[in-house]
Amino acid sequence: MEGPIGAPTLILLHGWTATADLNFFMCYHALSEHFRVIAIDHRGHGRGIRSNQPFRLSDCADDAAALADQLGITTFIPVGYSMGGTVAQLMWKRHEQRVRGLVLAATAAHFISSKQERTAFNVLAGLGTIARFTPKSVRESISDRIYLSRKTMTWEPWATQQVAGHEWRQILEAGAALGRYDARDWLETIDVPTAVIMTTEDQVVDPDRQKILATTIRDAHVYQLAANHDAVFARSQEFVPLLVQACLTVHNDALRKATQGDTL
Repeated sequence: MEGPIGAPTLILLHGWTATADLNFFMCYHALSEHFRVIAIDHRGHGRGIRSNQPFRLSDCADDAAALADQLGITTFIPVGYSMGGTVAQLMWKRHEQRVRGLVLAATAAHFISSKQERTAFNVLAGLGTIARFTPKSVRESISDRIYLSRKTMTWEPWATQQVAGHEWRQILEAGAALGRYDARDWLETIDVPTAVIMTTEDQVVDPDRQKILATTIRDAHVYQLAANHDAVFARSQEFVPLLVQACLTVHNDALRKATQGDTL
């Protein structure tokens, strides 16, 4: 969505097993009142890139930067939700000169602490390996029978269709990649304006891990919403205004930082 003339650009980065539209459909119009809004489906998700290479979160970061190149966008603010938050962090790490600020929601800098969690993510890695040797027709049949028939029983048809487009081998590998992700060693080096939206009743991304993210990034603006991981749509009346505020705060901080730099 183009937004106002000359508006800064947001690149929206969705969560694991979602798509850009599933994750952000309640946010587009409110954000586009202030920003140019770009949203991408990650590799293997929805209409995202298909690749025989193993799924890597760093590739998703590079994909988003390459999309900005194609659209003639020099600088941008990544807005990452859940897994998208890890992609946003990596966009700063890999494309630092282009990232004006970060907005991170319902996400963390690491996802494993216990042996039980490590085992669960290792299972995903194993399933991803098995899926590489499973015919595509069989993978699609399993998807239709197990995931679509149960997970989407109460979904609108358009949402079900979004999920039907997933490439499940890459989805499984993405889950394993999340298990391996750990940015705690370099998180405190992030030096762009940042806002963190914590979902404090989150049953998917531990709020304690979200807090570590929020307190480790220097001078991060922290917003809290007492909601579960689906707050972006289940509590959209509260979450969306909070997201807009966070994006505006980061943008204004980036403007002040640039002005100070010009003055110096």
